Amino acid sequence: MKKGTIILLCIGGALLLLICFGISKYNGLVEAETAVDQKWSDVETQYQRRADLIPNLVSTVKGYATHEQETFLLTVEARAKGAKIDPATATPEQFAAWQAAQDDVLSAINVVVEAYPELKASQNFLQFQAQLEGTENRIAVARQNYNEAVKEYNVYVRTFPNNIIASIFGFEKRVMFEAQAGAEVAPVVQF
Repeated sequence: MKKGTIILLCIGGALLLLICFGISKYNGLVEAETAVDQKWSDVETQYQRRADLIPNLVSTVKGYATHEQETFLLTVEARAKGAKIDPATATPEQFAAWQAAQDDVLSAINVVVEAYPELKASQNFLQFQAQLEGTENRIAVARQNYNEAVKEYNVYVRTFPNNIIASIFGFEKRVMFEAQAGAEVAPVVQF
């Protein structure tokens, strides 16, 4: 073979290797960028979970708390009716009315105990607290995973020779998640 043909084949082979290398690096950049996008989607999913979950939990806890408050008030009213007697001046009729009121208190308490053997509000508050803590932990994990993916992507985009391919095809450094000023304060939950 002629010397010129060998040189052309070598140049062609080198160009083919360079093209394959560039394609490989480009595909790596696309893969890393997609991982970052997916991790950000996970962060948004956890924030959406928080937005969907907390109002529903608060509503449930409020419902149980209201029910238990009403039950408590009914019991207090029944007790108050039964407690109004002066034994020093009570007539037999007043005493009988007082006894009937005491029976009403006992009946009211028995109805509450039979219908609701275990009051649920404190349990629901504990479950709410656990759900809230779990949600915040999921958000924190999603943020950490996102930042890890961004770190890997940014290193990949900025290292040589990837930075050449990245600049040619417009792959730019991504921003990591940073907490906003005041984010160290937990969200306020009001009942």
